[in-house]
Amino acid sequence: MKILVFTALISFFTPLLSAAVDQSLAPDFTLKSNSGENLRLNEYRGQVVMLNFWASWCAPCRQEMPHLAKLHTAYAPMGFQLLGINVDENIEDAKKALDKLNVPFPVLFDQENSTAELYNVDAMPTTIIIDKDGNIRHLHRGYKPGYENDYQEQVGALIKEF
Repeated sequence: MKILVFTALISFFTPLLSAAVDQSLAPDFTLKSNSGENLRLNEYRGQVVMLNFWASWCAPCRQEMPHLAKLHTAYAPMGFQLLGINVDENIEDAKKALDKLNVPFPVLFDQENSTAELYNVDAMPTTIIIDKDGNIRHLHRGYKPGYENDYQEQVGALIKEF
């Protein structure tokens, strides 16, 4: 909960940002998924990966989810993996939200916020796009309608890279 209240305030008052970032290797992590299995980021090397940090209490996060579901469905056959990372302290809150959202991609539970801290998450939602070599290429803080178009362009371009 420590960063959640702070991030809620930041995401409300801070202008929403989308930026290409200097390429740096995405830190590896392992988290338990909504299917019950542990998933490790490095297992997806060779694919374009999107990490979407979200919380059940975050209205923009819930608004963005249907767009992420469409993105996942469209690009998964081309070597794309979307991983939702929920930062709720109470997994039951996350599961209730997931029941309503019906997401087709894995959702990982980061109750201790260790992965959020590893990635310096300071706004909800935060979306990080990682290339096939495991480098962070794009960072989005917050969500506004239309960001899904940026995601689609960025993911499509990274899939085409060799």
